[in-house]
Amino acid sequence: MSPQKKLATILSPEKSWSAKESWRLFGIMAEFVEGTERLDAIQPAVSIFGSARTNQDHPHYQLAEQIAKQLSDAGFSVISGGGPGIMEAANKGAYFGKSPSVGLNIQLPQEEQHNEYQDISQTFRHFFARKYMFVKFATAYVVLPGGFGTLDEIMEALTLAQTGKTRKIPIILVCSDFWRGLLDWFQQVLIKEGFISPEDMDLVQIIDEPSQIVNAIFKYYETSGFEPTPAEREIQLNL
Repeated sequence: MSPQKKLATILSPEKSWSAKESWRLFGIMAEFVEGTERLDAIQPAVSIFGSARTNQDHPHYQLAEQIAKQLSDAGFSVISGGGPGIMEAANKGAYFGKSPSVGLNIQLPQEEQHNEYQDISQTFRHFFARKYMFVKFATAYVVLPGGFGTLDEIMEALTLAQTGKTRKIPIILVCSDFWRGLLDWFQQVLIKEGFISPEDMDLVQIIDEPSQIVNAIFKYYETSGFEPTPAEREIQLNL
């Protein structure tokens, strides 16, 4: 019998639940430790996001695959959520490139199928541990069209960069027609109401061409290099 089940048989329901929560913390710690150790050698890396519902014959899928292939050939590991759609396209492009294809898979109540194009595969039970890995190991974010999950990732990246909780990295939105309305809303509503500052718009850029995306990332780091500075490492420790 596992320690958790043994405790559950001798404790009251309230204390049993508290004990389960305590054991859960050890599981969370294990995910952070294992994920950090497995991914430590993949840098520099680019995290790519987009819809899980995009099928293989969709232009967005093909564009994501091209971007990932060019990034991989340029020396970047490519990190995706490990599932279908844009995640699969990103892993597929990197898998047939020169650098590692990394899938950060998530266990869901309705099981999401993991794609087969992963050189390094790490599975998480907790979304926040998985999201930490996307941020910690990314030297850039590339975001294609997607739904709530994609919007969640882009907003978190912008929030962390805006508040100084992570080092500033290129945050690149792909498919200008899709994203233009959102950025216009930032300008016309959030800035107008004073909810964000005009300079916050500099945290994000729109680029549609794969080669230009690669060039923009290299240009961003051409003076500082991809390796975090001691000050940036300190920031990451407190992420």
